[in-house]
Amino acid sequence: MTGRDSQPAEKGPGPNCLKCAYFKVSWDPALPRSCAVFGIKCRDLPQAEIFRATGTRCPLFRLNEKLK
Repeated sequence: MTGRDSQPAEKGPGPNCLKCAYFKVSWDPALPRSCAVFGIKCRDLPQAEIFRATGTRCPLFRLNEKLK
């Protein structure tokens, strides 16, 4: 078992991508949401894709300064 596998998965909703400094709108109608840090475009919010891929919440969420 690796260190990541031995840690319990976090429960509950992940961070709100809409409030993240790295959240971007993609103009691709099929993949309208994106994350600048992870370089992904997706139909759902990026945090859902990250959770599906890693089993953990997004570790790089940063509150957008404009929303404070």
